Amino acid sequence: MRDVRLALRGIYAIVNEGAGDPVALADAVLRGGVRIVQYRAKRGVVADHVRALRLLTRQMHAVFIVNDDWHAALAFDADGVHLGPGDDGYAEPAAIRTHFGDRLIGLSCGTPDEAGTAVAAGVDYLGVGAVYATASKPDAGTPIGVEGLCRIVAHAGGLPAAAIGGITESVLPEVRRAGAAMAAVLSALGEAADPLQAAERLVRLWESA
Repeated sequence: MRDVRLALRGIYAIVNEGAGDPVALADAVLRGGVRIVQYRAKRGVVADHVRALRLLTRQMHAVFIVNDDWHAALAFDADGVHLGPGDDGYAEPAAIRTHFGDRLIGLSCGTPDEAGTAVAAGVDYLGVGAVYATASKPDAGTPIGVEGLCRIVAHAGGLPAAAIGGITESVLPEVRRAGAAMAAVLSALGEAADPLQAAERLVRLWESA
């Protein structure tokens, strides 16, 4: 497997099952220059969509991450999984590693202590937030702000951090200046009138920040 860890930078697009067509959205943002796509399906994966996303991301030389479900990530040959508190395997990523091999494991964290625990567990990247208030994840908790993001990045042991929660064009420069390697975006792409153009703007802003 190619070393996808080298691609953990830039805009990290999240496509949501149940909110329009996740495959069409992924196609648009990939054509707009995004090279990381996460499939998020809180009510269970749709196999046809996961297969299509795996094919699409492979064709576009992009990283494909499945949210919440490492069994599905393995079954559909995704590049990795992203886990949050309460997900199977979140507390024991080393156990997943025995099945995963070189695939990516990302963990959500909202405090420096959680980041330190994730680093010690040997994960590949951190999802940090919520940085700003977000309506996309009702259980995201109180926003940690840019200051909180900076503190967690400082405890990330050199692992790439994906800032998540309320990420829009206007805050993208300060997120990058805070040391995040990636900016995870859901609503700013999924709710855009033209997701391709929105992706192009976000990629351009990130690269120029």
